[in-house]
Amino acid sequence: RKERKRATRATRATSSSGSSGRSGTSGTRRDARPSELLVNKQQHSTGAGKDTMANASGLAQEEIERLIFFEAAKEQAKLEVKKNPRDVQALIRWGGALLELAHLKQGTEAIQCIEEAIEKIEEALKIDPRKHEALWCLGNAYTSQGFLHASVDRAQDYFDRASDCFKKAVKEDPRNEVYKKALEMNARAPQLHAQIQKQLQAQQEQSMAEQKLVSSENSDYLYDVAGWFILIGLGIGLAVMTKASAPAPAP
Repeated sequence: RKERKRATRATRATSSSGSSGRSGTSGTRRDARPSELLVNKQQHSTGAGKDTMANASGLAQEEIERLIFFEAAKEQAKLEVKKNPRDVQALIRWGGALLELAHLKQGTEAIQCIEEAIEKIEEALKIDPRKHEALWCLGNAYTSQGFLHASVDRAQDYFDRASDCFKKAVKEDPRNEVYKKALEMNARAPQLHAQIQKQLQAQQEQSMAEQKLVSSENSDYLYDVAGWFILIGLGIGLAVMTKASAPAPAP
C-alpha cells in the first residue's frame, strides 16, 4: 500500500508539472467566482471540520478545500440546469467541476465523475456543437477515460476521440494556447499510458512476491493512478467556470 501511495503521488506530480501554472491561476480565478459559491465554501470549511475530513479521506487540507469548492460549484450548476435544461454554460460548468472532482477522488468514485462529466458536456454540445470550451472539456474527459483501460487498443480509441475534440476546439478558437497545449499533450498520451502500465506491472510483481493479492486490489490500484492522472493539469473546472461566467465582450 505504501508503494501504491508513492506511485499515485508521483503521477499526480507529473500531471501538475504539465501545466503552465495550475495552482497559480486557481487561486486568482477562485476569487472571481460568484459570491454564493464562496459563501457555500466558507460555511463548510471550518478549521475543525477540514481537519477531520482530511484525516478521514487522506487528502491534504488544500485538496479538501478544492473538493469543497468544486462540490459547491457542481451543485450550483445543477440548480441552474434545473431552471433551464438548455443552459449550455451551466452544463459545461457542471462537467468541468466533475472532472476536477475526479482528480480528487479514487476508485469507482473517480470513474463515475468522469463518466458523468462526459454525459453533461455531451448534452451541452448537442445544444451548441461548436462550443469550444465544451469540446476542450470533452477532450480532457476522453483522455482521462483512456487511462482507465489497460488495453492499448481501448485506450487509444479514447485518445483518438480526445484528439478530435481538441482539433475542433482549436478550429473554433485558433488563438487559444490552452487548446493547442492540450492537443500537444494528448499526442504524448499513448507513450505515457505504456509507462503507467509498465509501472503497474512492476508494482504487481513486487507485491505478489511479498503476499497474495486479491484481484480487486489490482483494479483499485489501476483506478487509483488513473483517477489522479487527468492529463490536463490545467485547472479545467476553474478555467471553464471563469470563461462561462465572464461578461460578453462589448460589440
